[in-house]
Order: sequence, then structure tokens, then C-alpha cells
Amino acid sequence: MRAAIFDLDGTLLDSLHIWEDIDEEFLQKRGLAVPEGYCEAIASMGFLDAADYAKKRFGFPESPEAIVAEWNDMAAHRYGNVIQMKPGARDYLAKLRDRGILLAVATALPEKLYRPALRHHGIETWFGAVASTDETSRGKGYPDVYRLAAKRLGVSPEHCVVFEDILPGIQGAKAAGMKTMGVYDACSSGIQEDLQRLADGYIQSFEELL
Repeated sequence: MRAAIFDLDGTLLDSLHIWEDIDEEFLQKRGLAVPEGYCEAIASMGFLDAADYAKKRFGFPESPEAIVAEWNDMAAHRYGNVIQMKPGARDYLAKLRDRGILLAVATALPEKLYRPALRHHGIETWFGAVASTDETSRGKGYPDVYRLAAKRLGVSPEHCVVFEDILPGIQGAKAAGMKTMGVYDACSSGIQEDLQRLADGYIQSFEELL
């Protein structure tokens, strides 16, 4: 392994519960409850794709861009001040840095959210590259964002390991020709067995790797 590429939500950051809260608040303001399967349906999408999905599913009059702007406003304070890293995640990143492993982020978050989160935890400068699905035409189920992260690091895909907590992320990384490590998250516990089968490795916590 020459490079390690990390997802943020649910992988490095203990943040997916924040989005459940935001989804609930966003829909409650419109007199709606969060339907079963909704969070799972949008988990691997970029923000505009998720907003377009929500608009079509619920018939919202707002544009996808306006929906994304509202989501970002609701999330900005949380990412810059509240959200914590997963146990052992910061120490594992430091361990990789000490070994000379290059680090990158591949995320569905927009820059408005991922930058404050990385700064909040003092790790922004640890990553040689950040790639967001905002910059690619397809979401986490495809190789695009992982290839972009590797390209920015200057490392070929076969020398990269991707850490992800969702099935589409593992599928996209494998399609990019990269090794994969599944990471447990309570919000995706229902797919744990599938994640273990598909990924090249699997951890319950980064503390296992210290």
C-alpha cells in the first residue's frame, strides 16, 4: 500500500446520525416523515443527485440547488464544531503518515462541509488530495471519485487501499482497481455481512489497526 483513501461520513467521521437528524428536520418542516429506505437510497449519491431524488420522490417545488443549499446550511455548524472522529481514526492516520503512506479523502460531501470538518480536527494538511463527488459526474457506486483522488496523489490505483462504510463505496473502489477495507458504522449495520463479503478486509474500529 502506497496510499490510503478514506471516505469521511461514517468512516473517519461519526457523522451519519447527523444526516438522519437533518433528513428528519428537513422533512418535518414540510409535514413529512422519513420513509423507510430513504436514507439508504441517498447514502451513496452526491448532494445534487440526492436533492433531485428527494424533489422527485416528494414533489418538492424547490430546485435541487435550493435543497442542497438548505441542507448545507443545516449541516455547516455541525461539521465545523460538533462532529467527532471515529475511535482510533486520528491515531491510525498519524500511524500511516509516520510510515510514509500518502493519504487522500474521497467523499460525497461538498467543500463547504468537508473543509470545516478536517480543520476542526486538525488534519486538513495531512491529506495530499481531496476528491468529492461534486467534481465527478457519478456517485460513490462508480470508480470516478476514487480514481480522481489517486490521480491527485500521483499513485496508481493498484497501490491504493480505500476505506469505506457503505456497499456502493466498496463497489466503486473495487471498480477503480483498488483494494478495499470495510469499516463498521452503526448507521449501516444492516449491511455488515454484505460489506464483509465484498471488501478485501473489514474492521469494527480503527483501534484494531493501531
